[in-house]
Amino acid sequence: MNEQECNRGLSTLPPTVLRLLPWVSPEGKPCYLSTDDNGSMISRLADEIESEQTNAGAEVLKNAEAVLADRKADARSLRLALARTAEALGVVLRVSESRGARLPVQEHEDPAYDAMG
Repeated sequence: MNEQECNRGLSTLPPTVLRLLPWVSPEGKPCYLSTDDNGSMISRLADEIESEQTNAGAEVLKNAEAVLADRKADARSLRLALARTAEALGVVLRVSESRGARLPVQEHEDPAYDAMG
């Protein structure tokens, strides 16, 4: 069997979509999940962790706003608030990237939309 015969029909397979998980490996590298089951145990765990991370980010934002509103806040308090906010933003951006990559691609039939792109 030649290479062309081996590859016949492969283009009809659905593309594998890897889900970026909300945690990293011990080496700090991204972790991905390959599944077509959004209800799998790992998918549900990732959903729960993403929700917790998003809620924690909202709490960090509230705290940062309180520090910024306090005219007597010292440099140490401001640095701490900024550091926690930057960390939370990084986590929420990771959640956003993961969720955005799983959104279905929509075709637009409106010619005005194509003219904007």
